[in-house]
Amino acid sequence: MDTLRVAAVSMNSPLGQIEHVFEQIDARCREAADDGVDLAVFPELVIHGHCTPNTWEIAEAVPDGPSIGRLVDLARNYGLVLSVGLSEKENDLVYNTQALVGPDGYIGKQRKLHCSRDEVLFYKGGRELPVYDIGKARVGMIICYDNQFPELARILALRGAELLLMPHSARVKMWDDSPGSAAAARAHSHDYFTSCYAQRARENSCFVVLADQAGRAGYVDTYPSDSPNQPHHAGAALMFAPDGELIASTQREEIRDEMIVATLEAERLVAERSLPNYTLKTRRPELYGELVRDQVNW
Repeated sequence: MDTLRVAAVSMNSPLGQIEHVFEQIDARCREAADDGVDLAVFPELVIHGHCTPNTWEIAEAVPDGPSIGRLVDLARNYGLVLSVGLSEKENDLVYNTQALVGPDGYIGKQRKLHCSRDEVLFYKGGRELPVYDIGKARVGMIICYDNQFPELARILALRGAELLLMPHSARVKMWDDSPGSAAAARAHSHDYFTSCYAQRARENSCFVVLADQAGRAGYVDTYPSDSPNQPHHAGAALMFAPDGELIASTQREEIRDEMIVATLEAERLVAERSLPNYTLKTRRPELYGELVRDQVNW
C-alpha cells in the first residue's frame, strides 16, 4: 500500500431524483479533486435510492448501463477512483451493488450478500467477495448490513485487502420533528458505527472508510410514515486506522450532507501488520470448522 488521500461522502438520495444525485456527486468530486483526493467513497444505493418502490424498473446493467458511463466520465474528468452504490439488473434479477470506477474506466463491483429487513423484497444477494487493486491500495467493499458479519472483512483481508470500504444506507435510528430528536439520532448513528467498525479495522489491521446516506429520502406508501423501514438515514462518515483509531468523522449534531477527507498513511498499516500479534499471522483456521457447518434451524 502507498499513502493515499480519501474522501467519504455522507449524502441524501431523494427518491426519483437521479439527476439531482448526479449533480451532487459531481460537486463532491470537484471538491475532492481540489483537495488532492485519490479515492472518493459514496453511500450504498446513492444513485437509485434505498428500496425505491420502482427499483426493478430503474435498475441498470453494470458495467454497461448509463450510470456507470457517467461515473467513469466523472472519474476521468477529476482524476479520481470512485466507489458508488446503485441498483444493478442482470437477467431480470436486481442486486444492491457498489461499483468501483477510475480514470481508466470500470474496475469492478461488489454485490451485497445479506439483504436486511425489506431489502429482500427488492434484491437478490450476491455471492462474491473480490479485492481490487486501485494502484495505491488493494480495496474490498462491504455493503451496510454485510458488515455485521465479521467473516467478510476477515476474508477480504486474507485476500489482500488493505482498505475496507463500507458504504451504508443504514436506518440505525429514526427521528421526528421534536426538539433534539434529529441530533440524538445523529449522535446514536455515530456511536453505533464506531462501536461496530473500529473493531473491524483493528482485528484485520485494515484502514476502514464508511459513508452513510444522510437525510429523509422521501416516504413510501408501503409503510406508515413513522415506520423504521422508511428510507430515512441519520447519516455519518467515518474513517478508522488499522489499529482502530478514529481518524476522521463527520459532526454529530446535525443530519445533513457532508464530506470528510483524510490521508491514510501507509506506515500505519505496516506498523500494525508487523506486530507479533498481527491476527492474520497468529490465527488458527483449523479450529474454526464450526463456522462453515450448516446453519441451525431456529
